[in-house]
Amino acid sequence: MAIPLVSGKLYNLSMLVLTEEDVLRHLPMADAVRLVEDTFVRLATGEAVNQPRRRLMLPTGSVLHQLAGAWGGYFGTKIYSTHPKHGAHFHVLLYDAATARPLALFDANHLGQIRTGAASGVATRLMAREDATVLAVIGAGFQAETQLAAIRAVRPIREARVWSRNAGRRRAFADRFGAVAPETAEEAVRGADIVVTITFSKDPVVDAAWIAPGCHVNAAGSNNPTRRELPADLLAAAARIAVDSRDQARIESGDLLLGGVDLDSPRVVELQEIAAGRLPGRTSPGEITVFKSNGLGVQDVAVAAHIYERVLAERK
Repeated sequence: MAIPLVSGKLYNLSMLVLTEEDVLRHLPMADAVRLVEDTFVRLATGEAVNQPRRRLMLPTGSVLHQLAGAWGGYFGTKIYSTHPKHGAHFHVLLYDAATARPLALFDANHLGQIRTGAASGVATRLMAREDATVLAVIGAGFQAETQLAAIRAVRPIREARVWSRNAGRRRAFADRFGAVAPETAEEAVRGADIVVTITFSKDPVVDAAWIAPGCHVNAAGSNNPTRRELPADLLAAAARIAVDSRDQARIESGDLLLGGVDLDSPRVVELQEIAAGRLPGRTSPGEITVFKSNGLGVQDVAVAAHIYERVLAERK
């Protein structure tokens, strides 16, 4: 495929170039949840490989982020650049595991959004009470959309509440996605069976006193060791804390690192152990459980491979 460069010259790529539209067309949430859960099972059995995120930080404020993995007959990497004033740019490169042949280059903003939501969906399916029906989402940005969609895919949510500091944004989000928009975070969280935090906050956005017995919490907003969304006393009260990767948690889980959580404690487990059936998600209805999500490169590879195969089938 020939891609025009700024100079006007052509560069030949021996791979498919897939757009955000391809991602949205071929990655419904139900498929994403199934694929992400499969990555956790395969990590547990040794059939998948994950490489924790690495970051290159520049004095300009620009940061290059890279994470990778191998799943099924594929391996690949997600690379994205960010700048606090100029936004973020996401791409995934997919390769054939047997030959190392490059297969596809993805625009991956929506790919990451969907698989981030799907990870919370998997944790909720495995750890939340089966009768959980009330959901509170703290945050009303781009990522909050798929958090809501994923949890609705795994639990019969009868009431979804959303709160963010921006009143207009939370009301618009509620109107768009069939939720309610309380005036305070406390109103949103009190009495909820499932709580999701998906913010850019550096400091906790919920209070432990608001969390009901039996609640499951997904902390999905921070993957920075200097930021956290959950307070230390909430983490101390949790009977089980699941992480997507203990190695990655040691690098970037500010919620746990700043909250004084011993990552080697028996109550801290990798979600793969629950997905593989080696450990229960909870042992009683009254337990508070937490999933600390950072995002894994192997998840990007799995959903990218699924999209790639769907596109190939479509084009035959």
